[in-house]
Amino acid sequence: MPYAVDFKDVSTIGVESSPVAEALAGLRANEARYYKNKYDHEFAVQPASEAPEVLDWVTRILSEERGIAISARPLEVTSFEAGGFRMAYVFYESGLAVNVMYGIEDGAKRAVGFKLSQGMDVPDELASQFKFARQKSKLAGEIRGSFFVIKGEY
Repeated sequence: MPYAVDFKDVSTIGVESSPVAEALAGLRANEARYYKNKYDHEFAVQPASEAPEVLDWVTRILSEERGIAISARPLEVTSFEAGGFRMAYVFYESGLAVNVMYGIEDGAKRAVGFKLSQGMDVPDELASQFKFARQKSKLAGEIRGSFFVIKGEY
């Protein structure tokens, strides 16, 4: 069942098993605030087991574009359209959040983003391919992020 993420009263519901649950909940709330402010979209997540097609889509893109297989257990996912983009997120137990921004129009921007919760190490599967920039967040503390441009059609 989908759960609307509250960015005013941050909760660890759905991510309690993460060793960085508070930071991951803050990261998830940070994303919810962004989509509410920019697109007036309510960011709702659900257990990954309830929406395997979202996880499969993100996993396929990671695999086919860069040969990446995330080893952490997926906890939650969401998929929606906003501002001409199909968006998908996977929140992993390790504290990693992966998002796909896929422009619906031909020639539109398409990219995969990685965000690391405060307190987690860079996963081995990403360490050799990406450098992570730091940003401060009132909800999530320090977030480290990176991305790559999607070249294929999905």
